[in-house]
Amino acid sequence: MMIQQQARKLGLPLMNLVRLNRTPILQQLYLEEKLLRTSSDNWCIINDGTDTPAIVMGISGKPQELLEIGSVLRDRVPVIKRFTGGGTVVVDKETVFVTLICNKDDVPGVQPYPRSIMSWSGLLYDHVFKGIGDFQLRENDYVFGDRKFGGNAQSITKNRWIHHTSFLWDYAEGNMAYLKQPARAPKYRMARGHTEFICGMKEFLPRSVFIEKTIESIENYFQVKHLNLEAAEGPRGAEFVHSTRLLTKQELEEALGPQPEIVGVSV
Repeated sequence: MMIQQQARKLGLPLMNLVRLNRTPILQQLYLEEKLLRTSSDNWCIINDGTDTPAIVMGISGKPQELLEIGSVLRDRVPVIKRFTGGGTVVVDKETVFVTLICNKDDVPGVQPYPRSIMSWSGLLYDHVFKGIGDFQLRENDYVFGDRKFGGNAQSITKNRWIHHTSFLWDYAEGNMAYLKQPARAPKYRMARGHTEFICGMKEFLPRSVFIEKTIESIENYFQVKHLNLEAAEGPRGAEFVHSTRLLTKQELEEALGPQPEIVGVSV
């Protein structure tokens, strides 16, 4: 049986797998963008948490529409604008990130369009969550029933695409207060607040089991080769110019707009 499995996998395309632990999300996003733009290989990056809390926005996101900027500035929470589309998420050590960077010709039947990629990723995670909760792909989100636990971001180039997921293993309820209710939301949200809309994966399976099952599911489509972070980053040389960036305090203050002055009253 083992020989048959190995023979079958020999015909599969190669995917490099990089497992990280508490790597800063900004560093991870830099790596993803570089690999998408400069590599011709397939990559999977699994990062088990990020070192400090941060807010990550899609490339077209506007802080004044998505964030409670006053609270963000007060608490000095970093705000990152990533190179992909997608929504806004607060990430921390309880977030598990899984990113797939693929050549379009290496995933048969998947067209380089968001809906086609999402349909395929839904099948991949169907294997991971088989028999666990009421897993579904709903309006580009991964959910158990009607509660979201995984948000997705994508970018598509001429010959390649990236599918990045932030999985909420758990979340700090206070962090949700940094996010405004988005003007555009999936219908199944039904105007629910953040804490009524999302759930943590810890209610459904162990964290290590999720990661191992994800790797097993990827092995149904690819021959997996394990690499370390240094091998993925490649030799030091000319710096790649990233579009992913950290928003400055000035940018956030400008998005907040002028605030009313507090005038003292003499008695």
